[in-house]
Amino acid sequence: MKPLTLILLAAAVLAAAGGKAQQQSQAGDPPKKKEYVGSDSCAGCHEEIHTGFKKNAHSILETNQKRGWAEKACESCHGPGSVHAETNEAADILSPKLMSPAAIDAMCLGCHKNQATQVGRLQSGHARNAVACTACHNVHKTGEESSAVQFRKPAGVNKNCAGCHVNSMASFNKPHRHRLPEGAMSCTACHNPHASFLNRNLRLANASEPGCLNCHANYRGPFIYEHAPVKNEPCTICHEPHGSINPRMLTRHEIAPLCLECHSNIQSGGRSGSLGGIPPSYHDLSNPRYRNCTICHQKVHGSNASRGLFR
Repeated sequence: MKPLTLILLAAAVLAAAGGKAQQQSQAGDPPKKKEYVGSDSCAGCHEEIHTGFKKNAHSILETNQKRGWAEKACESCHGPGSVHAETNEAADILSPKLMSPAAIDAMCLGCHKNQATQVGRLQSGHARNAVACTACHNVHKTGEESSAVQFRKPAGVNKNCAGCHVNSMASFNKPHRHRLPEGAMSCTACHNPHASFLNRNLRLANASEPGCLNCHANYRGPFIYEHAPVKNEPCTICHEPHGSINPRMLTRHEIAPLCLECHSNIQSGGRSGSLGGIPPSYHDLSNPRYRNCTICHQKVHGSNASRGLFR
């Protein structure tokens, strides 16, 4: 074999061995330990966000010694930033944009889990459908654009909810509705967006009473003569909750068909039904005078004076 060939072959072997040794050395190097560097280090690259964050509600972390994040508020959510500060790689820092909804919730609830509004969070509709906190709340924005300011006004809350709940918001365009478009109330008057043990994240008034009674307290009772559905069923058995084409937001256009959903002519306990033209029945629906139940039964929610809810 020629000397030149031997020299080139030896050089190739040495290069391969050196490269393999270098790879082994790199593979064997332990990853750098991530350490906290403070918010001022973050400001070097993220100056605009850092400046705005000082006016944000979360900025209390930067100065409050009791919370344990003084001068490193950024890292309270994004994690230790030493490696990211050196590499400038997105993979070296926690970013909600790259996190799952469950991971985002766990991060936020690290501080907010003891708030009363969070009771039942895991059972809530938003949690079950993987709606993260950041889907509604912006963390960095300040002033009028911040969630803290936006959600103080009904219009801000309603606009946010409308982003997902399109069909529900469309119901408020019906002629008989709650006055939500006028800003007289917000979605959160009836729904707890964070947590609830009830379907549709509904709020309760007191104990197990429906949240409707927070505003419609005159129907609360207790009444001497109660109307069973009012006591045992949700208000939505008769009323549409958002809006309706029917007066009083009823589920039916006329009173009689609505009442007849429960008060049919089925006999029970050896007694005749109440509907029909032959005694002992006394409501002949072929006669128009019997087709508006509330002409006589005026206190449909309950009465303290009449067993038949007449007054």
